[in-house]
Amino acid sequence: MTEKKTSRRDFVTRSVQLGAAGVGAGLLWNLFLQQSAQARGFIPRPPGALEGKDFDTACTKCGLCVRACPYETLKLAKFGDIAAPGTPYFEPREIPCYMCRDLPCVKACPSGALDPNLTDITKAKMGVAAIDHSTCLSWQGLRCEICYRDCPEQNKAIIIDTQPRQISKHGMFLPVIQPDQCTGCGLCVHSCPTAVPCINIVDPDKFIGKIGDHYRLGWKEADDARPIPNSPMLGEGPTHELPPGGLDYLNSEGPNGK
Repeated sequence: MTEKKTSRRDFVTRSVQLGAAGVGAGLLWNLFLQQSAQARGFIPRPPGALEGKDFDTACTKCGLCVRACPYETLKLAKFGDIAAPGTPYFEPREIPCYMCRDLPCVKACPSGALDPNLTDITKAKMGVAAIDHSTCLSWQGLRCEICYRDCPEQNKAIIIDTQPRQISKHGMFLPVIQPDQCTGCGLCVHSCPTAVPCINIVDPDKFIGKIGDHYRLGWKEADDARPIPNSPMLGEGPTHELPPGGLDYLNSEGPNGK
């Protein structure tokens, strides 16, 4: 009889222990989810990373891409980091992406979180560089150009806009980002000589605007070098129909306010 009571007591004790372990695991998982949901700000991901939640869902947190990176650029996020725990990311100011042509991180990914269809590193979109003109040395009048020289896509992702000398003002050599060509590798951020980098990798979805189809940039269209119909400023001449939905003015009124 005593042995039965002991066995029953052991069974109840073990059940309570297993239940407590389950609750603890549930709390840890809930904390993990909260950490993932509370990840703030833009996080540069490895080349080929799927967008947003698609990446978080597909990533198995295996760390194989981190191991494959020859420059130790990638690291797995810990609890409290800006990225969701266990997911790979990098901080350009510390170690940028050196744009390996053979894409070892993409090839190492077993889940497709890093798109295997990416075969050209210059087509990667890890973010887009943005310059703070108020602190950029070149935009303040000093000739720096370090970000331009270190850019692996020089004269594509970053160009230099030369502004000639004016009265009481010397010439300026201004770095300008071309968002369509920028991969977001962060080499410019890493090499920026200011105390806090005046160039950073930002979220292209939130930074790059869209003009909208209701505006026309006729002077940029090769076949649109034509006078505005019935314009008194340009006189009479051959006219063409405007593309549907396009406007030549910022409002619905014509050049004479009618």
